[in-house]
Amino acid sequence: MRKLYLWMTAVLILLCCGPAAAENYTVDGEMGSQIRFEIAKSVTTVAGVTKLTLSFVVPPTFQSPTYNQEIRGFEMKFSPSPQDEKKKVNERGHEVITATWIKPPKTIDVRLSFNAANTTQLKALDTGVPFPLKDVPEDIQYYLKATEQVQSGDARISKLARELTQGVTTEFDAVQRILSYVIDHVRYVTPPAKYDALYSLDSGKGNCQNFSHLAAALMRAEGIPVRIVNGITLNKAFDLKREGGVLTFKMGQGRHSWIEVWFADLGWVPFDPQQTAMFVSNRYIRIETGADNNETVNDGLMRWAQRKDSPGEPNAQETINGDFSDDKVTVTGKRQDYGPKNLLLVPYVKAEFKKIEVLPPPPPPVITEEERKELRFDLPFTYGNLDFPENIDFAFPPTPVVSRDKGNFQKTKSFFVETAEYVTTKLTQYAQVFVLKKPIQLNKVGLAVHKFGGDGQLWIDLFKDNNGKPGEPISTSDMINLDDLSEKPGYRWQDFEFRDTITLMPGSYWIGLGFTGSPVLNWFYTYGKPVGPVEGTRYKGVYEEDWSGALSYEFNYRVMGMTTK
Repeated sequence: MRKLYLWMTAVLILLCCGPAAAENYTVDGEMGSQIRFEIAKSVTTVAGVTKLTLSFVVPPTFQSPTYNQEIRGFEMKFSPSPQDEKKKVNERGHEVITATWIKPPKTIDVRLSFNAANTTQLKALDTGVPFPLKDVPEDIQYYLKATEQVQSGDARISKLARELTQGVTTEFDAVQRILSYVIDHVRYVTPPAKYDALYSLDSGKGNCQNFSHLAAALMRAEGIPVRIVNGITLNKAFDLKREGGVLTFKMGQGRHSWIEVWFADLGWVPFDPQQTAMFVSNRYIRIETGADNNETVNDGLMRWAQRKDSPGEPNAQETINGDFSDDKVTVTGKRQDYGPKNLLLVPYVKAEFKKIEVLPPPPPPVITEEERKELRFDLPFTYGNLDFPENIDFAFPPTPVVSRDKGNFQKTKSFFVETAEYVTTKLTQYAQVFVLKKPIQLNKVGLAVHKFGGDGQLWIDLFKDNNGKPGEPISTSDMINLDDLSEKPGYRWQDFEFRDTITLMPGSYWIGLGFTGSPVLNWFYTYGKPVGPVEGTRYKGVYEEDWSGALSYEFNYRVMGMTTK
């Protein structure tokens, strides 16, 4: 294949997949913010706890070719004061603060704060590192090793990495091929059964830790240094302006894992294997790095000792707040005709690559009128974006207790993040697509929601598709009184029934949530697009006609009814 040398972006090769339309955007622009960041942590102990230690990592100032973070005014306060407080720099160069209480009180409060000046510059990058890499510096080689969670030495990981990078001559091309595979073959779920690379390879599922570990394992298997980053994302949305409307990006506010890849001519460059290459947005707070997430445990770690007769275990509640005193975002994107089927953003990069285009998906099957008359709907049918952390209290997310030795225990930070949109505002309407590959008779539509209060009624509107947006109405569900919804913590399915017999042929349809009164309702969403197309989550102002706004995530929904053999 003829080699190209172009100004390019995500030259992402879709391997081992059926035909799919590319969803790769080249991005240009800048993001700059002044952020006042605070964490309030409250630990409640129990009788029999004889010693308790908390540890935190001071976020470093960090510079890369795209993402930069400047930390000022770091402060930490404990109440009551610990009997012992230490600061040390660990093997990875991070300043770690540990505070220890002997016979700790019932409640310990921690307040951590600092100011962050974060910028993301999405200008053209130039890298020419040849592949395979040679002469990796000794201090960088640590990030080539296999670990318990990054199994880069496993035969299956090594074989796949070789296949993905066959014929590649630059590091950038190798990294992009691997990233393309991860984005298109791992579906975001939380919590996963395991967090390591092999679990994601085998199951095709995982949370942010799994995305990071699998990407790192495949890259390290081919001699590319990768380190795992632990930090925090803030839930302030930003818009990407592109032809056809705005694409809005938003992360949950909480703990997050991503990676940094080492380039000899650029240094350490951040990637989020869920959605970005060569950068992360300035909504990220970078805290700690290591070989895997077993090593990046210092920030938010709680260790304690307790007697055998202790009635329980300590619990911690953490509240994260990021106040943007200044925020300027100007980012534009251009969709390319090559790349992964799932969404990826990459700045322009000058590099040598092989361009492989992908084809659009085939149209849904056409069923004739005669065939429709012969259809028999006798099989139960459930379809949708079904996986979400049901009934989880995000104020007290579950974190496994690890026994270090006799009578000593620890809990690491939780990666449970509440990702939900307040969808009962009077100013914005939301809609979610679902795509059928076979005929169904629709009975119910369920949404993963949490009621926080208010009053009124809720219902579902069903729409035809109109060129990738909600179109002509089809039907409306029965109404549900808000008083009938539970206010207990957590998200759960709320089903909306349709009385009319609604037969839907293969194709795309839209779910819209309607309401009266003043309900306070959140609809849970999943990072990326686990089930539907990239443009399949829409919003618009209530006084607007065009559903021109698209969201980078997918609401959790389920469609239930009967289908045919």
